[in-house]
Amino acid sequence: MHTLKLKFLLIFVLSILNIQAQSKKYTIHTVAFYNFENLFDTINDPTTHDDEWTPAGVQNWTKAKYQQKLKNLSIVLSDIRTPENPNAPTIIGGSEIENRGVLEDLIKEPKLLKFDYGIIHFDSPDKRGIDVALLYQKKYFKPTSYSNIPLYIFKNKEAIKEEEKAETENEEVKIKPQNNRVFTRDQLLVTGYLEGEEISIIVNHWPSRSGGEKASSKFREEAGKLNRRIIDSLQRINPNAKVITMGDLNDGPYNKSVKEALGAKAKKGDVPEFGVYNPFEEMFYKGMGTLAFRDSWDIFDQIIVSKSLIDPNFESFKFWKAGIFNRSYLIQTSGKYKGYPLRHTLTEVGFSDHFPVYIYLIKEIHL
Repeated sequence: MHTLKLKFLLIFVLSILNIQAQSKKYTIHTVAFYNFENLFDTINDPTTHDDEWTPAGVQNWTKAKYQQKLKNLSIVLSDIRTPENPNAPTIIGGSEIENRGVLEDLIKEPKLLKFDYGIIHFDSPDKRGIDVALLYQKKYFKPTSYSNIPLYIFKNKEAIKEEEKAETENEEVKIKPQNNRVFTRDQLLVTGYLEGEEISIIVNHWPSRSGGEKASSKFREEAGKLNRRIIDSLQRINPNAKVITMGDLNDGPYNKSVKEALGAKAKKGDVPEFGVYNPFEEMFYKGMGTLAFRDSWDIFDQIIVSKSLIDPNFESFKFWKAGIFNRSYLIQTSGKYKGYPLRHTLTEVGFSDHFPVYIYLIKEIHL
């Protein structure tokens, strides 16, 4: 009888705690990343290798196809919302973007226009002319500084040592043809205020696996090291700096570039002071993915947060949870690539060969 009373008391206490938890109110913002996959206009740029993405190119990239691509992307971006947050993402990182013009066209699409997105974009030295960028809802996020940080990687190892020495001495790095520099996307750093709280965001598109995963891994490891240096520099200025790094890393959460060079941890409890947490690693081991190759899924698209964002105290904005946005309309329904992300073909303007990813930032509201 005594045991039965204790059980009823425990149930009553848990019920009270649950009611109290439900009565709490939170401000919530979605931060997303999406590889737009070849968001090119139809104009031939003589300074880049964009010839195939023109009306006369192999993709037969007409104005009608371009406009359909914009419409498709706008549907996805406006749709990354759930019952927890009916608003479209406050902050969106993007990659495979040809220029600022395509972004200006994108945010004017009817599905996105009402959200009043701002644009931060720089041209990168990538030979195809594709860049990264940040879109943000002006109502909620106020940028204060932004810069594009180049990634210097070389086929010649001795040239890498020379570049690192020059960087250490704060001298201008002189890029010579004989150094065999591999031109790739810059890393975009944006700092600003999310409803009055300072947050820094790094948008990435790390070097591809061209030439094979093993042969090219050193380039992505250098990208991870650069990411880590950027985070270190922010934390030297403010030890409590809130940093989000996101992008198509062309590596999974388990690769050296992410695990060692950047130092990302899969479990919150393992994150050291000034470390970073990667919620997408556990998703990978559960069989989830953002892209598929030869019927094998992987997560190249990741959003990683600093330790200062995983404190369980929600008095200020903190990480809540992460997800992969893989609605049914984004999935190929037939043919050889059934089940894969629905991408562009010569006969169909799809969405992307990647699924978008997102995280929620929440803060408790005191009434």
